Amino acid sequence: MSYSVAEIAKALGAQAAGDTARLIKRAAEPQDAGPDDLALAMSPKYAESLAEGAAEVAMLWPDADWQGLGLKAAIFPTRPRFAMSGMTAMLDAGQGFGAGVHPSAIIDPSAQLAADVSVGPLAIISAGARIGAGSVIGPHCFIGVDVTLGEQAYLREQVSIGARVTIGNRCIIQPGARIGGDGFSFVTAEPSTVESARKTLGDQGTAKAQPWIRIHSLGSVTIGDDVEIGMGCTIDCGTIRNTTIGNNTKLDNQVHLGHNVSIGENCLICGQVGIAGSARIGNNVVMAGQVGVNDNIFVGDGVIAGGGTKLMSNVPAGRTMLGYPATQMDKQVDLYKAQRRLPRLLREVAELRKAVFKSGKDD
Repeated sequence: MSYSVAEIAKALGAQAAGDTARLIKRAAEPQDAGPDDLALAMSPKYAESLAEGAAEVAMLWPDADWQGLGLKAAIFPTRPRFAMSGMTAMLDAGQGFGAGVHPSAIIDPSAQLAADVSVGPLAIISAGARIGAGSVIGPHCFIGVDVTLGEQAYLREQVSIGARVTIGNRCIIQPGARIGGDGFSFVTAEPSTVESARKTLGDQGTAKAQPWIRIHSLGSVTIGDDVEIGMGCTIDCGTIRNTTIGNNTKLDNQVHLGHNVSIGENCLICGQVGIAGSARIGNNVVMAGQVGVNDNIFVGDGVIAGGGTKLMSNVPAGRTMLGYPATQMDKQVDLYKAQRRLPRLLREVAELRKAVFKSGKDD
């Protein structure tokens, strides 16, 4: 698989210069690039490494002196990092999953597979499942009863989807994701110490132990179009209504969504984020790695939460949050700065106390 410099530039809506008929087989970092590679040197600091490799073609920043860099051709996107989206899509060799249904796959007779569906080795598709046209079901995947999977869905190996889950078009699900497990919902016959602790925030002493009784998950999971689910994600079913994820939202690896969680559209949820049951997340929300969200709270549209932030209460739209417990990022940074000054301030206070007490003795 190869493309000419001219073909890549046209696909990206970018300008090209030099020998645009040259064929490109791969993308590479500047120091590792060979004559058939497209070196990604999209700022001057990366271009310094071109001399360490053997690149003859590079993707550069606008108005870069490509001839001065010793290149034979160059591509000049107006927004280089955005151009990487189209470029990597062109050069992605994929996973090599074969067309058609593998002989070892198990497909219930009542399942409906549209045209051009690929089903890999040892995959299982259960009764009543409906798979949209052009979808790929990778090796060892499990598709539960009455699952609906939209067109051009792409499931990597060992993805598990529970009964009655609905997933939209063009979704990408990475290896080991688990969608549609039961929610973590348990209750006691009498009010528990946990319920009391939430009300009083105080110690509960030693109370009589009670068994935890399961609340079954009658809901399922609904996922919109163009959603991506990272490796090892776990998404619980809703208790009565469905857990939901809006269009174009992206989940990084090891994200957990509890029962009844609702996430809006165009959100970025980074690695190891945990969102507790019945939390509601608005549109265009960004949560960096290891953010935690308390149960039954609302996070408004456009909120950004920095890494490790713990959201304990409702967050208004547009806020940028940081810390534990979370506060507005600028205030949290001021607190961090103040904490770093505390040792010095304590030393100064101690010196002042000594001076004051010594002065008192002299009097």
